[in-house]
Amino acid sequence: MSCACSTHTNRFAYACSGAANTGLLADQAVRRLALQGGVRVTCLAAVGAELEGFLKNAREAQLNLVVDGCPTACGHKTFQRLGLPHTSLVLTDFGVEKGKTLVDEALIASTVERLALSLPAQP
Repeated sequence: MSCACSTHTNRFAYACSGAANTGLLADQAVRRLALQGGVRVTCLAAVGAELEGFLKNAREAQLNLVVDGCPTACGHKTFQRLGLPHTSLVLTDFGVEKGKTLVDEALIASTVERLALSLPAQP
């Protein structure tokens, strides 16, 4: 699956791609959202590792959408610790049960729709 990496948007999306089904869903939904346009997938781990190019992009972004799979909220906590502006969403707030909900095409599609609705309009 390709991403919208060739787009020149400064609206970024980060997924906590943790080991649970919720991390898988966050990853797949963010990638699909990027394919639809309007956000560009980038690396949450690189932000956590404090790699300067990724921090610069996050500081200068019009939007940093952080999608965590569960309430542990590793992505949100990373951005918060670094003082980076962001909008945070947690997929268990959408009714997904960690360790229980099957991640299938229908769930990915409905999650992408909900993520898309949460995005602020582009200027």
